[in-house]
Amino acid sequence: MLTAIIVEDMPQAIKLLRADLAEHCPDVKIIGIAESIVQGAKLLNQKQPDILFLDILLGDGTGFDLLEIFPDIAAQVIFVTASDEFAVRAFRFAAVDYLLKPVEPELLKTAVQRAKEQLSLINKESLDVLKETIRHPNSLPKRLSLHTQDKIIVVEIEQIIRCESEDNNTWFFLESGQKIFVTRTLKQFDKLLEKHLFMRTHQSHLVNLKHIQEFVKREGGYLRMKNGDHVSVSVRKRQDLMRWFEEKG
Repeated sequence: MLTAIIVEDMPQAIKLLRADLAEHCPDVKIIGIAESIVQGAKLLNQKQPDILFLDILLGDGTGFDLLEIFPDIAAQVIFVTASDEFAVRAFRFAAVDYLLKPVEPELLKTAVQRAKEQLSLINKESLDVLKETIRHPNSLPKRLSLHTQDKIIVVEIEQIIRCESEDNNTWFFLESGQKIFVTRTLKQFDKLLEKHLFMRTHQSHLVNLKHIQEFVKREGGYLRMKNGDHVSVSVRKRQDLMRWFEEKG
């Protein structure tokens, strides 16, 4: 049995979330409900839940204000929000779980299951990425939070040389030589990093165009990255890559 606290200032939203949890996540026990930052702080001083369902915009502040009061909170934070596309992008960059109102039952079940697997995994750096991205929606995020099997690693996006898929997981290769194995698909990072000058050159490869050393035409054509790695280029993607070289030149 997992315990949970809900911090939400809309009575109807509370009612719906409680009903959804009771129906679809019967192993989650709600041990407290707060409708403001002040109430939430008092509640968290008294109880330590496994999961914190947290709205972002509350009457007396934001969910971030509550998390700053409890920087070392052990609960798995799941944001429940009616936020726009910029906020959704922020959540993805921060690798933080979120649910959009009205909450879809299947997504709720997935978020709770992930909470079981990754309890206490979300760290302060990851939340900082989320806050930065939400507060500056028109700026490109500079950092990305990566879920590994046992922790979350925050990396500078410009330090990422390339990404390579392995089944439904992804390897990240960094400028420092570090390799990070992420339990998410390459497809999830494709659109996310597109505006940072990343290109999908192959079904299994996503590269940072800033780290390309050269394109070698022999042997069917491949990229040599600045760290010496060779990356395949599919026939279908070769034209897009040649167009980028022409524009760059």
